[in-house]
Amino acid sequence: MDHQTVNEMLDQLKNGERKEFTVSNDLFLTVREVLVKREDFKHFRGIARHEGHTVYRYMETARS
Repeated sequence: MDHQTVNEMLDQLKNGERKEFTVSNDLFLTVREVLVKREDFKHFRGIARHEGHTVYRYMETARS
């Protein structure tokens, strides 16, 4: 998955087109690298799941 695809998926979360975005362990660092560069970084919540998967969701209120 390239950076453009990750940004598109994150934009879909932000726009309400998707409820969540699940990332496998092998893609985590790529997604994280893109995510931390975004201005709205603190609106995304990553929830760790079994077997190294992470589920990302977009929150209206930024975390502190």
